[in-house]
Amino acid sequence: MADFKKVIDEKSKYAHFMAEGITHICKNLPKRDPGSEGEKLACEYMGDVLKNECGCEYTKLESFKENPGSFFGWIYVCVALSMVGFILNFFMPALSIVVMTIGLIILFLQFGLYKKIVDKLFPEKTGHNMTGIKKCTGEVKARIFFNGHPDACWLWPINEKYGGIAHCSQYAFGGVGMIYLFVVSIINTIVCASFGRVFWILTPSTSTLCFWISILATFFVPWFIALCFMWNEKIIVDGANDNLTGCYMGIAILKAMKDQGIELEHTEVGVILSGSEEAGLRGSMAWAEAHKDEFNDVPTWIISYDTIRESKFLAANYRDLNATVPLDKEIGDAFVEAAKELDIQCSKGIIPPFGGATDAAAFQKGGFRAISIGAMNYNLQKYYHTRFDSYDNLDENCLADCYAVSVKTLENFDKKYSK
Repeated sequence: MADFKKVIDEKSKYAHFMAEGITHICKNLPKRDPGSEGEKLACEYMGDVLKNECGCEYTKLESFKENPGSFFGWIYVCVALSMVGFILNFFMPALSIVVMTIGLIILFLQFGLYKKIVDKLFPEKTGHNMTGIKKCTGEVKARIFFNGHPDACWLWPINEKYGGIAHCSQYAFGGVGMIYLFVVSIINTIVCASFGRVFWILTPSTSTLCFWISILATFFVPWFIALCFMWNEKIIVDGANDNLTGCYMGIAILKAMKDQGIELEHTEVGVILSGSEEAGLRGSMAWAEAHKDEFNDVPTWIISYDTIRESKFLAANYRDLNATVPLDKEIGDAFVEAAKELDIQCSKGIIPPFGGATDAAAFQKGGFRAISIGAMNYNLQKYYHTRFDSYDNLDENCLADCYAVSVKTLENFDKKYSK
């Protein structure tokens, strides 16, 4: 069996290697919004690193079609429906219910489950994935992939200027407003029906109580409108932590293995760079579909990293996609146990409701075994989707810890499955 002790002991060296690679991409390549030329060039650059510096015999760039504007664009649709529903509530509340129901369904499916409900309303672009594999010297008995997404997000200006509480309040008041208006429309419809009518002009003379609870809904109108300004599509952040740290985790492991002359006999080690995660996991969805029958010959794990920034929040997340998708318990337990062996803090967690998703969810739903590894505070920090997420705001100690645990997980995986 391969001895990974020196690979682990040199964790600081390879954390610095990660930081240098991340810095190069941020400073010298174009911005990497989903479906952009920058995303493609980043995939190609890291693919060259995998091939030339990490010993990967197989590297492949793959493209897929997507509509990245839909990931935030659904909010425009929901805001428009909310405004129409607000107006209809004063004239035909039953129709307002229909309009509001459509908006809530879009919210639940497009954001809650990352379904492609309104994608076709937005321009089509081409995203890219990169896969690199270091082959073993003998019969393949096991395979492990390390995953990160090379794209970066559009700027969240409210979080950058005022912080996470202010940013999340936009979601909260907008969502509560939709639900409030939906309930009010139901009440008004019931009252209207009690008079044998489906159409009315809601005024104090027709129903004082209904009129005033409807007027209260105007409080939420500015919040509906504010939702349309939650992001700035003209500014793309560097995405150094989110998520070049995830991309370079696997690259650093393969680089260290090559430097130390480690050749595994029965375990393949690979890296998946899945594009357009910030557009709703579109790259990992495309990768899972393209490779659904390709890697089921031996036990295959995918360890997906997203935002490796704060060591005290290092965690294996057992549920993903707003806590709706259970991930692979064996992989999660293996990662946590590896951390214990190295005396590195690592907790068990989840991607919480309204916390979004990581690529692990798409892999798991696509029939693969995956776990999500993160090291960030879900009380949104100033570096999350802002210009503070740059190469000069990395934490090499956190990168080193996560790297060490990942190498130990690989070592234990190889021992278990390559006999």
